[in-house]
Amino acid sequence: MEQVKILIVDDHPMIRLGIRSILNNVEHLNVADEANNGIEALGKLENEEFDLVIMDIKMPEMNGIEATEEIVKLHPKTKVLAISMFDEQRYIVKMLQAGAMGYVLKNTGKNEMVNAINSVMAGESYFSQEVSTIMMSQFMNRNGAIPTSEPKHDVALTKRETEIIRMITEELTNGEIAERLGISSRTVDTHRRNLLQKLDVKNTAGLVKFAIQNNLLE
Repeated sequence: MEQVKILIVDDHPMIRLGIRSILNNVEHLNVADEANNGIEALGKLENEEFDLVIMDIKMPEMNGIEATEEIVKLHPKTKVLAISMFDEQRYIVKMLQAGAMGYVLKNTGKNEMVNAINSVMAGESYFSQEVSTIMMSQFMNRNGAIPTSEPKHDVALTKRETEIIRMITEELTNGEIAERLGISSRTVDTHRRNLLQKLDVKNTAGLVKFAIQNNLLE
């Protein structure tokens, strides 16, 4: 497995140390540097390439949302995994809109952190269970019912696209979807990217929202 070069961005030294200690013994992960805030992170990215930025949200000078927007724009090959104590949906949605490919909470364990990094580096989105629950609740009303409003997209999906988008809402990885459908992971990834473009959405959250609004959930 190829080495993943990581930049940790958090204004608390103890948090950075904790993340580093979690990842230090994982052979393919290399925590190469740290930054105290978004501005410092962007400065480091100007001088050195990183595969992944583990990004806190609430930081002085430049927060994680603003920094993520700049990284996605200026360094499109660098992926961002958000990590935060904040489990409120407004932070989750803003980070995803900014371009983060995953979101985990700071109380996550080593196994989930490594799984999140591996998923994001494979081009897949990753959300901890708590975050997934909050994301789903965002697209449902207070009574827990799926909205009955008219679909926002007048787009016809193929049978295979519908199957894949349903499996995405079940939080299946590309590999798991591929195994279930008897196709390759690369084909699933191609379908996923085509869906993002076809539906004019930026990430998995957009696909989930489309599925709910268009009554695609089984």
